[in-house]
Amino acid sequence: MTTNTDVTTVLVTAATGKTGRRVVERLAGRGLEVRAGSRGGGTPFDWERPETWGPALDGADLVYVAYYPDLAAPGAAEALGAFGRLAAAAGARRVVLLSGRGEAEAVAAEEALRDALGGGVELAVVRAAFFVQNFTEGFLAEGAAAGEFAFPAGAVAEPFVDAGDVADVVVAALTEDGHAGAVHEVTGPRPLTFAEAAAEIGALAGREVRYVPVSAERYAAELAGHGWPEEQAAWLAGLFASLLDGHNASATDGVRRVLGREPRGFAEALGAAPGPGAPGAVA
Repeated sequence: MTTNTDVTTVLVTAATGKTGRRVVERLAGRGLEVRAGSRGGGTPFDWERPETWGPALDGADLVYVAYYPDLAAPGAAEALGAFGRLAAAAGARRVVLLSGRGEAEAVAAEEALRDALGGGVELAVVRAAFFVQNFTEGFLAEGAAAGEFAFPAGAVAEPFVDAGDVADVVVAALTEDGHAGAVHEVTGPRPLTFAEAAAEIGALAGREVRYVPVSAERYAAELAGHGWPEEQAAWLAGLFASLLDGHNASATDGVRRVLGREPRGFAEALGAAPGPGAPGAVA
C-alpha cells in the first residue's frame, strides 16, 4: 500500500469518543491537519443537529464517521444518507465508517451512506467487536470499578477488541490506498465470556470483580432506574441481547490483514487503558 501525501484536512466525527480521540491523536501525530468534530469542541459537530454537518465537512478531504448512538438505532440510515450527500457535495474523496460487527440493522445505514456518497467517493467500513474499553471508559466502567457489573450477555463469549487497534485500522484505511469498498471486521485475538473478562479485570486490579448476568428486561429496567427514557433503555438492552446471542463469538483476522500484526489481547489492552471513568459514548 502507498501512503497519500496530498491530504489537507481530515474530519473526525465524535472526536471525543473512544475511537474518535484515538484517531485524532494518531492523525495529528502524522502531521495531518485534523478537524476534531464534537458538540463542544473547536469544530462543532452534533449528529442531532444536521446544521452542524455541512460546515464541519467544508474542505475536508478525508472523513471518519462514528455515528452516535449506534448505526442500528432508529433513524440512523436516514441520517447517514443525508450526511453522505453533504460529504460528496463538499468534495470529500475518502470516508471510513465505524460499524458494529454482526449488526443486521447497521448494514442498512452502511448502504445508505454508500449510496449517498456515489461512485466518486471511496468508502471503507470497519465493523468492530465489543470494545475492551467499555470496561474502563464506557457504560460498564462504573460497575467494573465498584467490583460488580450486570449485563445481558449470559455465558456467551465475545472477542473483545482494543479501541486502539480499531483506531489504527481506521487510520490505515483513511491514509492508505487499497481500502476502497473494503469491509474490515476487527476483533481481539480470542473470545472471552463476560465472567472471564471480569476475572481478568480483577486480576489486573488486584481485587475481585464479578459479572452478574441479567435478562434484557431487567437490564432495561436498571437503565430506566438510572434516568434513561424507557423506550431508549428497552432498545439498547434489546440491541445488546441480540448482539450477544453467540453469532459474534468467533475471532477474525481483520487487524492482522490491515496492520500486519496481531491484535492486542484483552489484558494488554486493559493495561494500556486509562482508569475507569463515567459512562460515555460507544463510538
